[in-house]
Amino acid sequence: MTDNAQVNGDRVLGVIMHAAFLLLVAASLARFALRHPESARTPVIVVLSVAVAGVYALGARRGRVGWLAVVVTLWIVLVALAPSFAWCAVPLLYTGLRILPLRTALILVAVLTAFVAGAQIRLAGWADPAVLVTLPTVVVLATTVFVHMRRQSDHQRVLIEDLIRTRRELAATERREGTLAERERLAMEIHDTLAQGLSSQRMLLQAADRIWDTEPARAHEHVRSAESIAEQNLTEARQFVRDLAPADLAAHGSLAAALGALAERESAGALAVRFQMDGEPPRLPERVEATLLRIAQGALANVREHARARTATLTLTGLGDQVVLDIADDGQGFDIAALPENTGRGYGLAAIRARLQQFGGALTVESTPGEGTVLSAAIPWGEA
Repeated sequence: MTDNAQVNGDRVLGVIMHAAFLLLVAASLARFALRHPESARTPVIVVLSVAVAGVYALGARRGRVGWLAVVVTLWIVLVALAPSFAWCAVPLLYTGLRILPLRTALILVAVLTAFVAGAQIRLAGWADPAVLVTLPTVVVLATTVFVHMRRQSDHQRVLIEDLIRTRRELAATERREGTLAERERLAMEIHDTLAQGLSSQRMLLQAADRIWDTEPARAHEHVRSAESIAEQNLTEARQFVRDLAPADLAAHGSLAAALGALAERESAGALAVRFQMDGEPPRLPERVEATLLRIAQGALANVREHARARTATLTLTGLGDQVVLDIADDGQGFDIAALPENTGRGYGLAAIRARLQQFGGALTVESTPGEGTVLSAAIPWGEA
């Protein structure tokens, strides 16, 4: 946000300087024409004025060094012929400070100041102390303030970049720590339940195998015990699957609340996300709600990584026979016809379609380059 404000501020300053230069050229030409209506130099002055204004206007947006050199050269010729054009140097001074290296810019400032002072002395006819003292003092003061502000701005930008990088590194570290903690928890749960059960089954089946011929009744008892343990382990495994559902659903109790929390959480950065609900979707099975929430998370991840969008909207709609989740963004969009069927990304369109097909659902994609994208994930109520 601060970088954008700085860029916008530089752009506004540039527009003001460009407009001021063109206005000063026009005013200087008018002044020369009024004071020297019958001068033989008038045609040359008019041609040079149009030339310097045209060159300036054509290259103002790019602001390259060569362009500035041509403009300054034309201006010097104009000032030599007509001192009235001297004050056009003010926008050139600030333009040089903006686009040139500092040392080169300071040389340009000295050259411009010398020509302005010479022009004013020519107009006054004698060495005016205001020109010899006041003019250089004002130029030095203005240049010092400008350079100081630019250095402060550069320093602030570096600090902001360091802060953003530190926040990203901290977020990545937290994600890694969270992943490691979850893996450790699952490892402990599996060791204490499924692994222990499988070990017991193996021991019971081995014991049954050793006494199968000599003590068949006891061997059958071992097999039945192993079967009971296997059933218990299957129950534990199903419980693990249920526990791996998105934490937002467990924390917020409903898909709508979880999507609202997701939108609020994703809006912490440059992307603004909002959630809205159209109608009253029914209470869906937990697996369906988990799927829709995962789709929303994946779609927002794609928006943040690829779309270059400023806003995104999650819309949950309950229709007569289906529930629909729309994810819309105002990003750069893409050509659907040129999109490969499988991008290879975990949250790609192919993965979203695969999630929906488990419940008889379908994905619709609408996008145009430069006009954003809308993903619509629909799941029939009956199939759900």
